[in-house]
Amino acid sequence: MPMRSGRIEKRTTLAIPVRIFSTQEPSVIERTTTENISSLGIRVVVSHYRQMNERLVVRSSDGDLQTQARVVYCQPLSDGQFAIGLQFPRETSDWMKKKLGFGD
Repeated sequence: MPMRSGRIEKRTTLAIPVRIFSTQEPSVIERTTTENISSLGIRVVVSHYRQMNERLVVRSSDGDLQTQARVVYCQPLSDGQFAIGLQFPRETSDWMKKKLGFGD
């Protein structure tokens, strides 16, 4: 069986304001905007390095969504910031499909 590489699901370029914080340091909240999004996760740019598999909380600015997410990559950028990929748990994926129309 051939090994799979690349994304499981296509991402859509979409800017949604979110707040992100660590479950270990909930008082340190970082405001950012999504770069791209799918029902499985998001990519955002942040100012702090994040560890692989670190658990973060993602909250939409309107408060309509709050969920935990897992860091799947943290890529340093030339401006000193970091692009991070966050994977959502299954129940959030279902919410994203309904709310934003993914998977139709």
